[in-house]
Amino acid sequence: MRILLAEDDQTIADHTRTKLELEGFIVDHRTTGPDVWAEGETGDYGAIILDLGLPGMDGLSILKRWRATGVETPILVLTARGSWMERVDGFDAGADDYLPKPFRSEELIARLKALLRRAGGRSRTTAAAGGGFVLDESTRRVTYDERPIELTPLEFRLLTMLIAEPNRVFDPLEIARQVQGRDDDAGKNAVEAMVARIRRKTHPSAIATRRGFGYTLAGEGA
Repeated sequence: MRILLAEDDQTIADHTRTKLELEGFIVDHRTTGPDVWAEGETGDYGAIILDLGLPGMDGLSILKRWRATGVETPILVLTARGSWMERVDGFDAGADDYLPKPFRSEELIARLKALLRRAGGRSRTTAAAGGGFVLDESTRRVTYDERPIELTPLEFRLLTMLIAEPNRVFDPLEIARQVQGRDDDAGKNAVEAMVARIRRKTHPSAIATRRGFGYTLAGEGA
């Protein structure tokens, strides 16, 4: 099983990774907030170990964004800050468990395994559909009008946003923030390019443009 380890302290990360691999886990390690955020949304992980003190984007913000976009992966939060208010903030944001530093690797592994057991009993809806698209979030497979298409991770994330709220028109800068973690002109241009690529792979009208407002699924929005 693949685990995402989000930890910028290399000593802690190396020790934790070694212990996890001895237990049979496959560990992907990321050290910066933006990398962790992107990987957690696009990667297929059994669980995520998330340090709150990441550079570039703090772990609590990442956690809130994941849960807001429908990421249901079990998340074990690590932090050097162990106050009860921070634990409450973490659980309110969507954490499944909380382990303050310093910790023993045996406890981390025990908590991780408990999370995975609980997650095994969850019933998850992995398919989403709208505007002729069908997305399977567990396999990352996409069809349009019953025809399979290949999307990049960013294109997949953009389409997931549109399908999640089919009656909403999304401003390009908002899409850039959610898909890329940026809200500048370069991010807006990248969104326009992604929409154009999706249209080429499907149909020119698959994603509609509401001039002056943004994008929505064809036939949806106002």
